[in-house]
Amino acid sequence: MQKTLTSFELAALISELKERLEGARLKNIYQTEEGILILKFHKANEPSESLLIEPGKRLHLSSYLWKVPKRPPAFCMALRKHLRNCRVLGIGQHEFERIITIEASTKEGNFTLVSEIFGEGNVILVDSTGVIKHALTYRKMRDRNIVRGEAFQHAPSSGIAPLLVKNEDLAGLKDFKSLEVVRALTKLLSISGKYAEEILLRAQVNKNKRCESLSTADLDRIHNALEETLSQLKAGQLQPCAVLDTAGKWIDVIPVHLKKYEGFKLQRFETFNKALDEFYAKVSVEQETLAAAAKVHQEILRQQRILQEQIATLEEEKLKAQTNRKIGDQIYAHFHHLKTLFHRLAGPKKGGQMLEGIAAEIEEEGRKGIEPSTYFKSLDVQKRTLKVSIGELSFSLQTRRSVQDNAKGYYDKAKKAAKKSEGAREAIRKTLNNIEKLKQAEEISLRKEDKSIPKKRRKAWYEKFRWFYTSENLLVVGGKDAITNEILVKRHTAPQDLVFHADISGAPFVLIKAEERKPSQKSIQQAAQLAAAYSKAWKAKFSAVDVFYVRPEQVSKKAPSGEHLQRGAFMIRGKKDYVRKVPLRLAIGFDATSTHSLMIGGPREALEKRTRILVEIVPGDLSSRKLTDEIREVLMQKAPTNLQGTIAKMPNEDIQTLIPFGKGAIPKKGKR
Repeated sequence: MQKTLTSFELAALISELKERLEGARLKNIYQTEEGILILKFHKANEPSESLLIEPGKRLHLSSYLWKVPKRPPAFCMALRKHLRNCRVLGIGQHEFERIITIEASTKEGNFTLVSEIFGEGNVILVDSTGVIKHALTYRKMRDRNIVRGEAFQHAPSSGIAPLLVKNEDLAGLKDFKSLEVVRALTKLLSISGKYAEEILLRAQVNKNKRCESLSTADLDRIHNALEETLSQLKAGQLQPCAVLDTAGKWIDVIPVHLKKYEGFKLQRFETFNKALDEFYAKVSVEQETLAAAAKVHQEILRQQRILQEQIATLEEEKLKAQTNRKIGDQIYAHFHHLKTLFHRLAGPKKGGQMLEGIAAEIEEEGRKGIEPSTYFKSLDVQKRTLKVSIGELSFSLQTRRSVQDNAKGYYDKAKKAAKKSEGAREAIRKTLNNIEKLKQAEEISLRKEDKSIPKKRRKAWYEKFRWFYTSENLLVVGGKDAITNEILVKRHTAPQDLVFHADISGAPFVLIKAEERKPSQKSIQQAAQLAAAYSKAWKAKFSAVDVFYVRPEQVSKKAPSGEHLQRGAFMIRGKKDYVRKVPLRLAIGFDATSTHSLMIGGPREALEKRTRILVEIVPGDLSSRKLTDEIREVLMQKAPTNLQGTIAKMPNEDIQTLIPFGKGAIPKKGKR
């Protein structure tokens, strides 16, 4: 399931992109490790849009989240420097080629971002004078250079732009003579084979027909079919859909209905961008699945090679143990005969010449069948090593050592080999276990139903703050800093709400959004717990702190005469109600009940209404990075198998942002 966008498909995208992005501001730019660019745009009173550019392959709006490195690559940083906060003046397709241009207006002047969706692909930033400012990839080619500081040139045209084709231009097909018309059409026009086939199907001209045999009527029908196909793109009359095979597998995504797919099951989409986004999400999952399975399979093969080596080692050590034990037994079985040989060889104290003479005598006796000389094979005079042969065994003995010591040496070797055999058996057991686990992992990695790329979620207004729902389903919202404190109190308080603050300097304001309901003592206690947890009492490692609450009308930005209130600070007038000794404990959980999975934080009792996959933390010294790892581990242990992968992929920031003051600890078992 591979796909590179064609010029027809890019032309279909243009009308949608113009509507969504022209006039928008480019808020930020990201680049993945794979070289995919993600441009985030914003238009007043409209949802943000993300344009994904994968050079040489695709360009479309995307609703999915992509992993980006914390440190942006140099090209990404260069684009941010020149284009961040620019206004999009226009989006176009260069001469119906696989080239998309984005015209942008900045304080520096106008720029053009050129995305090449052909060959190896490229993204090039060109200034208002037509000079290359930056490029994803710099190249020197036969027909042009992509070099910083040089004038930018588009790649040579791949054919006549279909939008400009006239009837007489198609007469050029006959110049291709014996070439099939489908191949000639791709050479004459800048279109792909798929759409060349479609035009010929609509024209009722056999795609394999030789160009030299094309009639005037054939050429007229081809021109009419081309005009018919292009008219749908020009008028924006798209019918975007995915094409599925009989097994329900996606095989293509098309902007208009194609005759070649008549009889196929089609899944319709509101826009071509959405269709492409879903298609490539499936492609990415499939590629990730196959890559993961291939990696596991390679490890299985490696482990199987290790297993074969371990089996060979086991057999070798078993044979050594058996052989050395037999030698030891034979030495004792022929102890007196061997001792006699040792006595004859060890007796003389003269030089090697005398020993060689004795060895020759023994060898001669052996040929005559005189025992124990029949056991003698050879003697190494220098090393004092006697080689003997008893039955099927031939082995060496050290004449400087006693016969008993030689036997003991072989028994020791047998024990050592037996011990190695046990080690080899244990290693084989572990390797077999590893292979079995890897086979299970390979099977799991091929299951696509558990895999997906997370989608971007439209956040609710309160998600800019700290928030949770009480066990009675009342929304509690808290500030994150001085700015959000100010915004929360000024913009989001209603007369029926309650405003909370820990009785300590350095704490957020927290609201219960009552919505015509009177908060119960339980909800008040839970809101107080959020106010306490994110106060400086946590940083000071208090076990509890008092929290007060008041009505919104008691909160004022008006300071006493001669005094000034800093941003995020407010005056409280009138009686305060207190919640005493509020424990500093906070639960962090994984909520999969909503449309999008997310990490949530708040009092344990409140979170348990939404999820059982949670862990409680208290003030401590563990850094947010280490604590995040521990929290994730606990959550994965508590989660069902089908959610563990999702939890593993949740960004660290989603957990870290919930940890008060970036430090804490998970209490020991038995503590809640």
